[in-house]
Amino acid sequence: MSKENTDKKMFERYEFRNIHMEEISQAAEIEKICFPPNEACTYKHMEERIKKAKELFLVAVDRDTGKIVGFLNGLATNREHLTDDFFEDADVHEAEGRNIMLLGLDVLPEYRCQGLARELMRQYLEREKQKGRKRVVLTCLPDKIRMYEKFGFEDHGIGESVWGGEAWYEMSSILNE
Repeated sequence: MSKENTDKKMFERYEFRNIHMEEISQAAEIEKICFPPNEACTYKHMEERIKKAKELFLVAVDRDTGKIVGFLNGLATNREHLTDDFFEDADVHEAEGRNIMLLGLDVLPEYRCQGLARELMRQYLEREKQKGRKRVVLTCLPDKIRMYEKFGFEDHGIGESVWGGEAWYEMSSILNE
């Protein structure tokens, strides 16, 4: 199947858009499914992020069910590195910040391995590039480094975050010089 046909099928099956306030519970539930308890964002933190920066959420909605099946979320800042306070305090969000700290890429297990995470990331990076953002920063565990490299991120080694008691690798994608 050609890339064009694959892309067309992706858009036929999913709607990509910003999150709605009434979808906080869905997002929090998906987070609990996708991350272990020590790493998952709580309902309270998810609600605060959505209230502060809903424009920095990109959701994929299954057109057949009307439910969110995956999403990306982050906060804007002028800081250069992702530290644990971004996970806990939505007040660090600077709406006009030149960088985005990605706080989660969540895709429900039954929707994985279909290119959905790649499409969410592609759209998110393009959208933030168009807004004039400089770079997008994320942290991941070693088993996800290769995936993010395929999405265009560069590995910078162990970062400052110890969220959930883990050693996280910091990665970034340059959008605008």
